[in-house]
Amino acid sequence: MAEASAFARETLTQSHVTGAQLAVLDHGKLVWCQGFGLRSRTPDLPMQCDTNIWAASITKSVFATYVMQLVERGEFSLDMPVARQLPNPLNTYEPYRESASDLVHDPAWLTVTPRMLLAHTSGLLNFATIEPDKKMHLHFKPGTQFQYSGEGINLVQFLVEQQQKRPLTDLLQDAIFGPLGMKDTGLIYREEFAKNVADRFDAEEHFHAQTKRFPAHAAGSMSTTANDLALFVSALFAGKILNPATRKQMFQPYIQIRTLHEFPLKPNEPASDEARDVGLAYGVGWGLLTHTRFGPAFFKEGHGDGAQNYLICFERRNACMILLTNSENGEKAFKPLLEKILGDTVTPWEWERYLH
Repeated sequence: MAEASAFARETLTQSHVTGAQLAVLDHGKLVWCQGFGLRSRTPDLPMQCDTNIWAASITKSVFATYVMQLVERGEFSLDMPVARQLPNPLNTYEPYRESASDLVHDPAWLTVTPRMLLAHTSGLLNFATIEPDKKMHLHFKPGTQFQYSGEGINLVQFLVEQQQKRPLTDLLQDAIFGPLGMKDTGLIYREEFAKNVADRFDAEEHFHAQTKRFPAHAAGSMSTTANDLALFVSALFAGKILNPATRKQMFQPYIQIRTLHEFPLKPNEPASDEARDVGLAYGVGWGLLTHTRFGPAFFKEGHGDGAQNYLICFERRNACMILLTNSENGEKAFKPLLEKILGDTVTPWEWERYLH
C-alpha cells in the first residue's frame, strides 16, 4: 500500500487537512489503516489509527444498527407510531416540554414512526433550534420526502431509553462497543481517551476545539477510531451484530432520493441525474446506493466543526473505506482518495458536496 500511502499524504497535505485516519477493508477484513498528519499541535503529535476522533453523524448509523438489534429481539417496533409507544404525550417529558408543545397537537404527529425518523422522512428539520420559535414542527406529510433530521434520531434515542430504562451510553457499550473490542470508542468522552485524542482544526488549520463530547446524542456524539470502525463493519458483514435477515431489513430502501444536494441550497432544487443513476436512497439509519456497477452500497457521512468523515461499503465484495479527519477541510480530499484508493467512482459527489 506504499502507493496509496504516498498519494493520500500528498492529497491531504494539498487540501490542508490537519490530520486523518484512512482504512480499507476487503472481503470484510481490514487490509490497510494509516494515520496522517497531526492529532494535535503545541506540541505536534501524530495522528494514528487508534487516535480517538469525533465521528459526528456516523453515530447515527451505529445507533440505528443497535436499534435493529432490539428489533431482532422483538423489543422495539419500527412501524408503531412514536406517540403510541410512549405512555404519555411527548411534551410531558422534561426534555420536550417546550420543543414539542406544538408538535403534539399536529394530527400528523400521530403517524410518525421510528422508521420514518431513522430514514429522515418525518418532516422534522435537522434540529428544533433552527426553527424560528425553537420548536419541533412537521414540514410535510410524514414518510413522503427526505429531509435530514438529527432531531428525529435523538427522538428515537429518547424512546429507546424510556423503554430500556437505561442511558444510551451504557446500552451501546454493552451491546456493541464492548463485545466487539471497540476500546477506543464511546458515545461520550472518557478520561482514558486523553492519552491519544484528536483536537479539531478549522479551515486555516488553527485549533478549534478539543474532542470531548457530552452529553450522549445518537445524532452525533460518538468518538471513535478507524481501527474500531473497521471492527464494527467487519462484524456487521460477518453476522456478529445482526443476522442476515435483519441486516437486509436495515438496508432496505425506505425512500428514494432525487434531490441535487443532501442539504438543498435553495427550495425546489432540480432533480439530480447523479442520484438517479446510483439509486440513491435511505434505509434505517444508513444512506444507500441501490444500483451501481459495483453492486449495492451503504454509507454514512459525519459533518461537524473541525471533523469531516465518511464511510462507504460495497456489499458485493464486502469492501469499504473509512475516512476520519480532524479538519474542516477533510471533505476536499474525499473524492480523489475514494477514487484512487478504493476505486469508488459512484459516491454521489455533488449530492454530498464533495466537489466544493
